[in-house]
Amino acid sequence: MSQDYNAIIDQKVADMMDAIKRRTEPEDMQRIKDAFELAREAHKTQFRKSGEPYILHPIAVARIVAEELELGANPIIAAFLHDVVEDTDYTLEDIRKRFGDDVAFLVGVVTKKKKDRYERSKQVDNYQQILESVQFDVRALLIKLADRLHNMRTLDSMRPDKQMKIAGETDYLYAPLANRLGLYHVKSELENLSFRYRCPQEYAEIETLLAEEKESIKEMTKTFLSRISEVFTREGIKARTEMRFRPPFSIWRKMKNKGCDFSHVTGKHYIRIIYPNMTQLSEKDMSLRIYSVLTDVFKERPGSVANYINAPKENGYQSFHVKLLSPRGKWEEIHISSERMVRNSRLGCTAERSEKNIKAWLDKFREILKDIAHHSNEIDFMEGVTSSFYNDDIMVFTPKGKAIILPKNATALDFAYEIHSQVGQHAKYARINGRLSSVKTVLQRGDCIEIGTNETVNPKPDWLDHVLTYKAKKQIRTFLSHQKRVKYILCPNCHPIPGEEVIGFKSSRGEVTLHKRNCKSAISMASQQGDSIVAVNFEEDPEFLYPVRLMIRGIDRYHLLSDLVDCITERQRLSMTELSTNTIDNIAECTIDFTIHSVKELNETIESINAIDGIDEVYRVEIN
Repeated sequence: MSQDYNAIIDQKVADMMDAIKRRTEPEDMQRIKDAFELAREAHKTQFRKSGEPYILHPIAVARIVAEELELGANPIIAAFLHDVVEDTDYTLEDIRKRFGDDVAFLVGVVTKKKKDRYERSKQVDNYQQILESVQFDVRALLIKLADRLHNMRTLDSMRPDKQMKIAGETDYLYAPLANRLGLYHVKSELENLSFRYRCPQEYAEIETLLAEEKESIKEMTKTFLSRISEVFTREGIKARTEMRFRPPFSIWRKMKNKGCDFSHVTGKHYIRIIYPNMTQLSEKDMSLRIYSVLTDVFKERPGSVANYINAPKENGYQSFHVKLLSPRGKWEEIHISSERMVRNSRLGCTAERSEKNIKAWLDKFREILKDIAHHSNEIDFMEGVTSSFYNDDIMVFTPKGKAIILPKNATALDFAYEIHSQVGQHAKYARINGRLSSVKTVLQRGDCIEIGTNETVNPKPDWLDHVLTYKAKKQIRTFLSHQKRVKYILCPNCHPIPGEEVIGFKSSRGEVTLHKRNCKSAISMASQQGDSIVAVNFEEDPEFLYPVRLMIRGIDRYHLLSDLVDCITERQRLSMTELSTNTIDNIAECTIDFTIHSVKELNETIESINAIDGIDEVYRVEIN
């Protein structure tokens, strides 16, 4: 090891020790130093793929645990030692003798168990081992998240196939897990890093567009924030404001969910107003006061208020949201939070460490794990687990006012199964806010739902397409007994075409299934069957055509439709298979299905359509 690396290592450890010494007893400080020295000795001959000494990884994980998650001495010690048993000659018993049972337990949970035969797969068995530690203590999960976060931060040294495998695991399990634990910043960074390595071209494109937008609105934003500060000064309110831009992955997800391009997506940034922790006023009262003075000056968008103070998200997130009209004529998303709320958003369940603080989530998750284990032949382990890690949640109510937490985009069927399995099994209709609705209706935050049942009604196969929760999926699949699995060469969900960023999965029969790198199925498979990933050279073949669908919006005029048809069939010489159009108030929307040879051909077609007079927006939508 070179002298330069020794200096870097010593400095990083010294910085961490300095950061934690004010909240750590001297005896524990010495134990932490001893753990570092043991890790340094154990890993002294090992190096990472980047060529750096391996000890830099345990140091980085320990720093995340100590500084970003603010955990105590034993988790920090375990973070230093988390790879010692797996990668060196030291044993768990060695750890136990030097640092006690608690540290040995934590290290044992995050140490991958080597087996001659894995029950499901090496990846999934490892997940199960980690997740089942929640039966005893959530700290092991936090150490594993810290480990994954540093691995993602240094993923550029890995081969592309390994990047896809690790990114798939991160998207499928670790980022949603961080979200469930209230670690919003960890979740956001994991998602964004995964997107960066899975789809570098799309990531770079959005990153460039985002940088351009930041520059273009800088002066207008400065003016808006200055006006807010003037209002606060006049009203004697002590609060600070900051502009927060969402990362590329968050914007990409919004684009896909809304079916629009970058220029038309909303919510690329938000403004956070942060006030000191109050002693005289409650947080709710202070948030309402700030809301009141701002809406006296700026126009409020009707229906935009979201009060997460009275009704926190299931992961503990609290804030007061509203949208205000800025001087540039745009609705600005405003988050009003106390310093405590901001800190809790960063630290999640570690912010106020008490059994009561995370008991409800842990109890729910423990029951899910037990249930999954009991029904392991009826439902996939990982699907059961991840369906409980809602990316976001909503609170809805029974007619008697009982609050029910469900994942965002859950349906009345999910609600019915959450009430009782028999209510779900025989759900015939729903009344949502008094209005008769289908049980497949997607619910909104604050809805009041009543389920009508009939003994003659039973689950149908298509119900599985209209539920999100583990409980509902399990009950429906149990009733239906099993689902048929069909193998494809091209994924029927994401419809990959030559020129796109794709990945292949090789089956035991040697067949390779192609997926887009952003395909949910690919991400799921990469997280569980990473060793089946193969490099694919998906090139254009003049003998093969691929179906695509475009959504086109523009100002209606005489001959607009004929110009569109002429552009595709005559200028681009492509075959149309379906066309539908709808015009409301002189705005024309047109959906066109046609076949192409490659992404290059598709992009040329989009560019050609964009050049037609009156066309405002052209984007690809998935064919169901």
